[in-house]
Amino acid sequence: MSVRVLPDFLINQIAAGEVVERPASVVKELVENALDAGADQIIIDIVDGGRTMISVIDNGCGMNKQDLSNSVLRHATSKLPDDDLLNINFMGFRGEALPSIASVSDMNIDTFRNGEPNGWCLDANTNEIRPSAWESGTRIRVSNLFVKTPARLKFLNSDKSEMLAVLDVVKRLAMARVDVGFVLNDKWRFPKNQDLLERIISVMGEDVRGQMLPVDATSSSSQMRIHGYISNPTLRRASSVDQYLFVNGRPVKDKVLVAALRAAYMDVMHAREFPLCALYLEMPSRNVDVNVSPAKTEVHFLEPTHVRAFIIKTLRDVLSQTLNQNVSQLNTQNTIEQDNGFKLAPTRQTYFSASNIQSENSFARSFVADTTFNNNVRPADKVENVFEPDAFDLPLGRVIGQLNNKYILAENKDGFVIVDQHAAHERITYEKLRKHEIKTQPLLAPIVVKLKSEDAESVLVIKDDLKQCGLQIDSFGDGAIAIFEKPVDWDLNWEKCFQEIADEVRAYGHSSRVQEKLHLKLANYACHHSVRAGRKLNMAEMDALLRDIERTEHGGECNHGRPVYRVIPISKLDEMFERI
Repeated sequence: MSVRVLPDFLINQIAAGEVVERPASVVKELVENALDAGADQIIIDIVDGGRTMISVIDNGCGMNKQDLSNSVLRHATSKLPDDDLLNINFMGFRGEALPSIASVSDMNIDTFRNGEPNGWCLDANTNEIRPSAWESGTRIRVSNLFVKTPARLKFLNSDKSEMLAVLDVVKRLAMARVDVGFVLNDKWRFPKNQDLLERIISVMGEDVRGQMLPVDATSSSSQMRIHGYISNPTLRRASSVDQYLFVNGRPVKDKVLVAALRAAYMDVMHAREFPLCALYLEMPSRNVDVNVSPAKTEVHFLEPTHVRAFIIKTLRDVLSQTLNQNVSQLNTQNTIEQDNGFKLAPTRQTYFSASNIQSENSFARSFVADTTFNNNVRPADKVENVFEPDAFDLPLGRVIGQLNNKYILAENKDGFVIVDQHAAHERITYEKLRKHEIKTQPLLAPIVVKLKSEDAESVLVIKDDLKQCGLQIDSFGDGAIAIFEKPVDWDLNWEKCFQEIADEVRAYGHSSRVQEKLHLKLANYACHHSVRAGRKLNMAEMDALLRDIERTEHGGECNHGRPVYRVIPISKLDEMFERI
């Protein structure tokens, strides 16, 4: 069989198969071009989910006649002025979008550039250009999508499904550029120059108001900055639909970023639930390759491990700043204004502890290097005379009682506070266990685990990280890994564990599987050895529990992501009793 060069129309249709998967792909390409043209107002209209018609109108710089003619040629672009593929600072670039779209549809372009005597119109079917009355920016109309490739048309979903996919694309681009206004089918409107938090609320829903935590951190060593918002752990979704990630202003669905987000929430949210976020990562363009996939939703980082570690640390620092930060501020105020009569409850050790409860030898008991509590002393005996009656100004306020031997009732300056006593003590116990040194056990004879050669190599990539979890491993010949040291009383199906690690390393470049197993063990221990619902507490015990949770990281939620406390504002109570 002889080798031949394919005709241009077939080359364009093959390229369209990579770039134009569905109507949402067309919208993404056209809107990105509008943004690159400097538009600050973009109007999108969709008919029949995009099958019949897609129209994108912008108020960007427009094109002259020659630019319009070149725009539908393969690999023509205005976005590489210095021909440097490592210096791409635009939303789009592959040089295939417009000719690929034109090859599978009927496309018309109307455009006008300031200084030109008139606008111009291009019929992509005939490449005919004629004068137009168009007066500002550019309008691109794509009709009869996939009419030239009917086999692709029958694989589209219902009009409603395709419309939802278009909406998702528009939302992500609207989150990327809050300075730009977007209108979709005259129904979904995102005004230009909108505050980021307001844009987040308009995209994600009103339920996120007051539930998002600000993020802003810089890594001086690698010139990276991450900023935006993440959700409180008690606000989550059943899917990743409201996770918006951006690299240098470009919406992405990158595996490194997704894995870092998951790891950051590991001990405050259930593994089958997803946090909400709008995170913007900025770095030198030469440290990230944005041109690795036709859809431009994936990126390659020059140093993915460093990026992941930076994001995890930043997000965990933010998630730990709940009541701790408030208590720290109150402590500072107390030091400066001692003469004002304001006094915090005395700082002390945790009065409710896992070690107050008799239990059999377990993983957690061997995990903790030492214990400072006497099992023979009842918590009530230890907290005698510790109750602080002047706690009204503290975050969780002063105790006023207990409801159903399950909830602690308190009042503070904001209103009525309800605390789940089990969830609160569970978090306190978990954080205490987590902060102790991992007690490890050197093995007289190493445990040898046989894997496929490629799996063994993948696991060894992160052996230094595994060592921080108390697991010391090394290569033991071709396709084998030897465990020389492990956490005490920790016996797993090591072959299955390492296989899962290898799969994650290949998928994400890293694995948090061992950290998750460690978290699960500690979380289960903390849950089973904490104050239970149904236990009656005296006032001093309840006060001690509130003061301890105020000083505990992630004090707003238990290890499973359930809320520890709720505050009902006085205004809400007044509304309930018609006092407004």
